[in-house]
Amino acid sequence: MNNLTLASSSRLAISILLVSFLSACQKEVTEHSSQPKVHTVTTATIVPASSYLHTQEFTGTIKAGNTTGIGFELAGKIKLLAVDSGNSVKQGQLLASLDTRLLEAEKQELEASVLQNSADLRLAKSTLNRSLSLRKQGYASEQTLDELEGKLNSLLAAQKRLNASVSANALRIDKSSLLAPFDGVISKRTSDLGEVVNLGTPIFTLIEFNNPQAIVGVPVNVAQHFSPTQQVTIRVADSRYLASIEGVGAEVNAITRTVPVRLSLPSEAKVLNGEIAYLEYEKAISQAGFWVPISALTDGVRGLWNIYVLSNKQPQDSLDTFSIERRDIEILYTKNEQAYIRGAIHPDEVYIDQGLHKLVVGQKVRPVANSSTAAAR
Repeated sequence: MNNLTLASSSRLAISILLVSFLSACQKEVTEHSSQPKVHTVTTATIVPASSYLHTQEFTGTIKAGNTTGIGFELAGKIKLLAVDSGNSVKQGQLLASLDTRLLEAEKQELEASVLQNSADLRLAKSTLNRSLSLRKQGYASEQTLDELEGKLNSLLAAQKRLNASVSANALRIDKSSLLAPFDGVISKRTSDLGEVVNLGTPIFTLIEFNNPQAIVGVPVNVAQHFSPTQQVTIRVADSRYLASIEGVGAEVNAITRTVPVRLSLPSEAKVLNGEIAYLEYEKAISQAGFWVPISALTDGVRGLWNIYVLSNKQPQDSLDTFSIERRDIEILYTKNEQAYIRGAIHPDEVYIDQGLHKLVVGQKVRPVANSSTAAAR
């Protein structure tokens, strides 16, 4: 009996100890959870602005200063193709030539005619001189002298015609060789070796080196703000270039209702003929507002957005904690990672610039200035 009493007393003591331990732990957890967690947030100060630059992009194409279809000035059979697509050429370099055998035969025939004409001229001059001597002695009639002078004049005229024919033949032989009119690159070859081509048929398309240009269509009201030599920014793919306006069109395109603007890019610009070019045009919009990073904004209601600012009251305790307030704002313009806004905010207020998904209105936070946050320019 004494053993049962002893065992019961031991179990009771152990139960009392367990209850005491659990009560102490629960009290510790309750005391710990009663202290809310304070988040550390990065902040920045709201700085007012009186206007912002609105950037518009207008589309155009890259076009070399000279893009020429090059062909022979006379018909013939292609004898030589010295270059092909993709080859770089220098001004005056031989590109192709025609078969000139017929022209060479014509040249030989003309040379023989020139020799015959020279011999006839010498004979005519000698005969006329002898007849003039005989006339002094009374042995030559006036009619004979007139006939000899007429023949001499006819031979002199024939000599001029032959000289002109020789020059024309030489010119045709010279033009049977196709030379590059400027430095450039062959973008396309349209004829083959041995092909008979007509006068003016393009054999190659040649694109000029180091003279890239862009043709961009812009609205009339934008074109009126442009002037020759004005500097603007052109974007091609991921590269930007400072281009100079060479000319503004004087007629509106009937389909696009835009005015063409011709721009000259730097000679070292890495662009290809036909690439899409974007003209960046900035216009100052007079509207008071504030630049903030997009990461400082969160969805609101009725089409508005929200920004979280710190309460303008004094710190809540010795840990320099503040309460979060929500303000309604409107986004006027965005550029890169920045937004231009207006709404229920005031200059010099401190706002939270990132990490809004971890926060709720009224929460206590400890601010840390974010030195990397900067307003857009």
